Amino acid sequence: MSEFIDLESQDGVRMPWNVMPGTKQESSNSVIPVSALYTPLKPFPNLPLLPYSPLRCRNCRSVLNPFSIVDFVAKIWICPFCFQRNHFPPHYSSISDENLPAELFPQYTTIEYQFPPENSPTVPPVFLFVVDTCMIEEEIGFLKSSLSQAVDLLPENALVGLITFGTYVHVHELGFSLIPRAFVFRGSKEVSKDQLLDGMSFFVRKPKPPTGVIAGARDGVDPESIARFLVPASECEFALDSILEELQKDPWTVPADQRATRCTSTALSVAASLLGVCVPGSGARILAFIGGPSTEGAGAIVSKSLSEPIRSHKDLDKDSAPFYHKAVKFYEGLARQLVHQGHVLDVFACALDQVGLAELKVAVEKTGGLVVLAESFGRSVFKDSLIRIFQSRDFDLGLSSNGIFEVSCSKDLKVQGVIGPCASLEKKGPLCSETVIGQGNTTAWKMCGLDKATSLCLIFEVARKEIPDAIGQSTSNQFYFQFLTYYQHSSGQMRLRATTLSRRWVAGPGSIQDLIAGFDQEAAAVVMARLVSFKMETEAEFDPIRWLDKSLIQLCSRFGDYQKDNPSSFSLSPRFSIFPQFIFHLRRSQFVQVFNNSPDETAYFRMILNRENVSNSVVMIQPSLIAYSFHALGEPVLLDVLAIAADRILLLDSYFTVVVFHGATIAQWRNAGYHNLSEHKVFAKLLKAPRDDADAIVKERFPVPRLVICDQYGSQARFLLAKLNPSATYNSDSPAVPGGDIIFTDDVNFEVFMDHLQRLAVQ
Repeated sequence: MSEFIDLESQDGVRMPWNVMPGTKQESSNSVIPVSALYTPLKPFPNLPLLPYSPLRCRNCRSVLNPFSIVDFVAKIWICPFCFQRNHFPPHYSSISDENLPAELFPQYTTIEYQFPPENSPTVPPVFLFVVDTCMIEEEIGFLKSSLSQAVDLLPENALVGLITFGTYVHVHELGFSLIPRAFVFRGSKEVSKDQLLDGMSFFVRKPKPPTGVIAGARDGVDPESIARFLVPASECEFALDSILEELQKDPWTVPADQRATRCTSTALSVAASLLGVCVPGSGARILAFIGGPSTEGAGAIVSKSLSEPIRSHKDLDKDSAPFYHKAVKFYEGLARQLVHQGHVLDVFACALDQVGLAELKVAVEKTGGLVVLAESFGRSVFKDSLIRIFQSRDFDLGLSSNGIFEVSCSKDLKVQGVIGPCASLEKKGPLCSETVIGQGNTTAWKMCGLDKATSLCLIFEVARKEIPDAIGQSTSNQFYFQFLTYYQHSSGQMRLRATTLSRRWVAGPGSIQDLIAGFDQEAAAVVMARLVSFKMETEAEFDPIRWLDKSLIQLCSRFGDYQKDNPSSFSLSPRFSIFPQFIFHLRRSQFVQVFNNSPDETAYFRMILNRENVSNSVVMIQPSLIAYSFHALGEPVLLDVLAIAADRILLLDSYFTVVVFHGATIAQWRNAGYHNLSEHKVFAKLLKAPRDDADAIVKERFPVPRLVICDQYGSQARFLLAKLNPSATYNSDSPAVPGGDIIFTDDVNFEVFMDHLQRLAVQ
């Protein structure tokens, strides 16, 4: 797969089909849709940055690129998407074969334009902290110390605001530092934008404009009023520190048989309206820190009575979660408001109970927000992840904002939609397919927040019914794609990144070998994972296991090598050979198996899957397993229970958790302290190697994974056992390997799975 990784390192794109099925029928026979996984802001070491505006086609608005046909004499370029002839402007008059502008260099298929400062005034970043106070003192202590660390790391010019909430919502006035002052709103009542403007005395000094939208200083809001609530970090450090220091548990008493009154949705609504009034259209983020379930307001997920449990997957399936639909409807409205304003919602949910992440998912995903889920604000999963957002020295997330993502493609392709952190801009046109998947019915999407790792999954449809007899001048056998990402860089400047690709299509007899040669099985597994997660959330009565099995059988039946009705003759090309393994692990993964996970956890896993690139997503689907022993330090081994041995240490990376697992003998020697003796230096080195590798993984990742260190037969060994292929179980015929382990499960193992697959594929 090295050539696909090379393509990704040039353009940030991975496609399941790099040679594409050329007709609608061929495409549907190929099972996995024509699709692309694109990381718009992937960092490239030598990406050209052009200090001028791009040349755009008069007709389809695509940008000049290396695939354009150029007539140097007539100074004309022809767009590869719509074949429109465009004249070069006067400042391109000196171009020739020998003197090409950068955007026509064949190697610069990805290029970035930086707009002149007068066209894009720089706006400081805005951070509005929304903090839950319905928690025990210990949790509030953990949260306060993390917040004051984060505040110290904010850029000097960043504007900062603070809202705390419990039974009531308190909007703190940081610009008035003589005494702490706050405006209070009742948590059970919805607060409209007008009530917010009147209640927070925005029009004391100057009269309220009689008509028009009131948003931002340009539309008549008094700049001094805005400066009371959003203050530069360098000026409000003292005020913010003193408020955080005195922050206490919500003072209202909670009866022993009840949950705390927590008005999460009202607080987020007030936060969104405040940003909409003060800084519309700027790169602002709401950072919500939530420590328990919402019980008050339109977004409540459970009643206050402890006798009523919080909704489970079973309740959602049976439609017996009374609060769920109302809360989702509320957050859909909040998502629309935030997308319209260009603002991001980030959620840090730290509680032993659920907090309502399943309902919040729509608002976080449509605004491109970050999400972190942990058991406590004292855990490193939360503390280190929060610091990583602001600290750009060791770990730069490359947070950018206010993005607009647009797609152009050849006329025989249509866009079905995007699965990923974005919202449709409803820009309909001839390129939109009637079948909608994810955010569809558009060729442009809003990305309020995006970073270096944000990846979108675009699903296309091949619209051509059949191949013309003679491929003439009008139809070459190339498809072209162009992805345009217009965004505000972390430096505050507006930029445009353009990626233009070309892929060849094939059809008719003999095309199968070409399709096989261009198949990227990792990208295909990730597309299937995003698709199955999307279908599980949107289609009632959808059976994910059956759908995955059926797709895999059809794929193997079409691309496998076999004699009909003879399973033993079945073989797959190396291009396809790992794909069944990916599907086997995907069927058992947390994206498909919701048993034992709460709706919040499932929503969290899917949100991360929908925003990560191919290599990270593959680790979520099929974790990597590395073995350490006296013979070999750090060799990759199969994800199988047979990898366990008493004299081995295993390192499992499943993206969300990193597990260091010590075999029974190794654990005994460690407990006896052998590694501290000078004659057992080799053993000390063996113990240290997996810990160092685990730390290196944790350092490179956001959100920070949970690190589990456990021993064979210990209670936490379940984190490893749950991910392994159960080739040795309590009821298998073959005895367990001495010093090995068995798994107590009735799940089929990979061998049985492959036998069934071969038998069904050859029919």
